[in-house]
Amino acid sequence: MNDSIVDGPGLRLAVFVQGCGHGCLGCHNPQTHDPQGGREMDTADVLKLVKENPLLDGLTLSGGEPFEQAEACLVMAREAKARGLNVWIYSGYTYEALKKSKESAVQGLLDTCDVLVDGPFVLPQRSLELDFRGSANQRLVDLKESGKQGQAVLWQRVRW
Repeated sequence: MNDSIVDGPGLRLAVFVQGCGHGCLGCHNPQTHDPQGGREMDTADVLKLVKENPLLDGLTLSGGEPFEQAEACLVMAREAKARGLNVWIYSGYTYEALKKSKESAVQGLLDTCDVLVDGPFVLPQRSLELDFRGSANQRLVDLKESGKQGQAVLWQRVRW
């Protein structure tokens, strides 16, 4: 999705990957659950969209479950960072669960991305008043600070 302003701060390119095994009741993207659904797009095609829009502040990887396509998402995240963009990634997994993963691409994403919106969507905790997330159990995890401190550190929005 070009020109998103709801999937992180600023003007963003939001990439919705296909495939998610969480099955959260009330998910706002149920069409992304089937790994065989959607349309196939090469990472180079996505990165072309990044290159063509000089107004972008960031890239958001959402879904579906981006960590189910960690290698492709890591390619996009690294290229976006090389272009000076901030990178947010949404996941139904918690930060703590992802840190335990042995997959190098998962760890690469945690090292490369700036913010992880973590945790499954929980319908009874739904709120329209939360910044960049749908339910109160979900956190905005500052991945750089979390890596330094060895525990989840919440992202703080800078307000001018």
